[in-house]
Amino acid sequence: MSTTTATEIVLPGRVEPHGLLVTQRELSAPGAGQALVQVEASGVSFAEQQMRRGKYYDQPAFPFVPGYDLVGTVTAVGADVDPTLVGERVAALTKIGGWTSHALLDAADLVPVPASLDAAEAETFVVNGITAWQMLYRTAKVRPGQTILVHGANGGVGSTLVQLARANGIRVIGTASARNAEAVEALGAAWIDYRGDVPQQVRALVPEGVDAVFDHIGGPGINDSFELLAPHGTLVSYGTAATKNDEGNSRLPVLKLFAQLLVWNALPNKRSAHFFNLWAGKRNLTRFRNRITEDMSKVFDLAAQGALRAQVAARIPLTEAARAMELAESSTVVGKVVIVADARA
Repeated sequence: MSTTTATEIVLPGRVEPHGLLVTQRELSAPGAGQALVQVEASGVSFAEQQMRRGKYYDQPAFPFVPGYDLVGTVTAVGADVDPTLVGERVAALTKIGGWTSHALLDAADLVPVPASLDAAEAETFVVNGITAWQMLYRTAKVRPGQTILVHGANGGVGSTLVQLARANGIRVIGTASARNAEAVEALGAAWIDYRGDVPQQVRALVPEGVDAVFDHIGGPGINDSFELLAPHGTLVSYGTAATKNDEGNSRLPVLKLFAQLLVWNALPNKRSAHFFNLWAGKRNLTRFRNRITEDMSKVFDLAAQGALRAQVAARIPLTEAARAMELAESSTVVGKVVIVADARA
């Protein structure tokens, strides 16, 4: 097989969105255990926004191609890979490298995508779906009939969390701005204004506290999230958005958060606090891959059945990734901004 020319979006350093570069690179034929995927969709998540600022906790050195996940079609496979995989639509977690027209990936990392989902719809359920599913059911272990608080219920992970919870009979309170109130309520959550007194608004709905809080904000507000827990409740922290514009060591806010969670877990208050790291179990690669496949497949099945509705905020061509980043960072959208293949690709 001849080489394939891939169009890539390169993050050259700490730049504004318009500083992203559109480049091309030659990819070799798939090696043993690999598959070549023609990328149809990738997403703009908070991780890429932080990487642009040089503030993502364990990002690689500049320059690199961002893109936390992707959906595409397998066009070729290497040795030791089932040849029937060619022509199949698949999804993959990549952490970096997803903003490209073609990607060489380990075939073991590919998860089948139901035919009833288009690429952009499926993309919204890859990293967002895995994150939401694992936080809800593997970390917090929330049960039907319980009540949870989801911060940023209009966002990519937040809107998926709301839908997964509601599909399983879990009551949801979701924070968002007033302009997104209707969208949050349409997902099945009780909306509260994040600009108001959140603890007071939550206590008015659930005086005894909630069974779990999902907090991507961090900063001083994390204390309110913990105090809103009912006895035996669980706080799941998965980001530090409140400190995204802070200067200085990018690891410091996360380390401070870790320290606070440890303090809370040492208290005899029957409540627990966790930091969710999607990649934490990768040391056992086989187990990690099996969990990703199992959980992503469950989310895809729910979406294919209509129990989850894809929240595609916009579909923007790959070569216009700068515009996609700007829109995602504007805080004006519901759901996820998806980068799609250029029409001429």
